[in-house]
Amino acid sequence: MGRILVRGEAGHDIIPELYPIPGEPVIDKPGKGAFYATDLDAILKHAGISQLIVCGVTTEVCVNTTVREANDRGYDCLVVEDCVGSYFPEFQEMGLRMIKAQGGIFGWVAPSKSVLAALG
Repeated sequence: MGRILVRGEAGHDIIPELYPIPGEPVIDKPGKGAFYATDLDAILKHAGISQLIVCGVTTEVCVNTTVREANDRGYDCLVVEDCVGSYFPEFQEMGLRMIKAQGGIFGWVAPSKSVLAALG
């Protein structure tokens, strides 16, 4: 599983239900965070985006790293707690607690039901 960050390798591709629409940017991240050695920051800034809704796996590694990188770059992050996951329930819990500690030191956490209601 050490090659899941390499395009074309098993476990790397996007699931069909979430496949990007034509012209939608796809970020191949070579590390744990989505900002490291990618053009994500430039794409977001060019589009005038300053607030992110974050989903993905794993909560304690890639999600946490991406949220911390985003926070360092001035983005406001909302992690959708039932749209992130971990292999370990205790890591899931602690990963979310770290993000929302101290009143949202790195970001905020909410369930998808609340996020969808606010967006609707």
